[in-house]
Amino acid sequence: MIPEGNRSAHIDRFSGFQELYDRHRPEAPPLVIRLLTDYLGRRPGLVVDLGCGTGLSAFPWLDAADRILGVEPGDGMRHIALAKRAAIGSPANLEFVPGYSNRLGLPDGCADIVTCSQSFHWMEPSGTLREAARVLAPGGLFAAYDCDWPPVLTPSVETAYRHLIGSADAWNAAHAPQEQRAVKWNKDGHLSRMEASGHFAFVREVVFHHLERCDAERYVGLTLSQGGVQQALKLEASGLEDEIAAYRERVERHFAGQTLEILFPYRLRLGITPS
Repeated sequence: MIPEGNRSAHIDRFSGFQELYDRHRPEAPPLVIRLLTDYLGRRPGLVVDLGCGTGLSAFPWLDAADRILGVEPGDGMRHIALAKRAAIGSPANLEFVPGYSNRLGLPDGCADIVTCSQSFHWMEPSGTLREAARVLAPGGLFAAYDCDWPPVLTPSVETAYRHLIGSADAWNAAHAPQEQRAVKWNKDGHLSRMEASGHFAFVREVVFHHLERCDAERYVGLTLSQGGVQQALKLEASGLEDEIAAYRERVERHFAGQTLEILFPYRLRLGITPS
């Protein structure tokens, strides 16, 4: 039973391509761990990662927190995270569980940090913020952070990326059944919603970047890992396969068989509960 305030469409949107997602999406940058730990002022006891997907935002905390709990409602995504955990010896301080951001079933004040990596825009914000504030200890941190898509490359490739995403979104808007349509909350409103919630004594936005090595296969994979593209492919969007092929050719022409260091821009919105 999905708790009120959640939509099955948001879970189903990311089903069926979790291997592609995990292979190409970036892990949480080390700067996130450093930044949040510095604001907290100590090593976190428990980090709760909401909408953790395949664990890309949970595993980087392994050596930086006493315990990490990844919460993910999607079975396919969570199973990848569990398989990766088993592959490294099933560390006792890392768990992945099913759950929803507005009904965690955790004790009051048990967590030092609650994170949402590339996920807060899929969550009903008021209930999520209320639940995050409930499970956070005094002086605890809530952090929602996202990439600015696409990663920095060239005007022509980035324009082609936006056109492809736009084509997929237009097809979904016209052809997806009502129950399959996702509702995203605008990321630009994250900070103002956090501030208006009244749960935090301090809020701010931090903008930074991370450099990662990337080849043409990964850059295209990052594009195809976007939920809107995958939904349009499932709906057999007319002409989309041809547009993807042309996009792939453009990306491959730019990379010319090389692996390059490219810039991933990030925005992190931070809230700290009263001490």
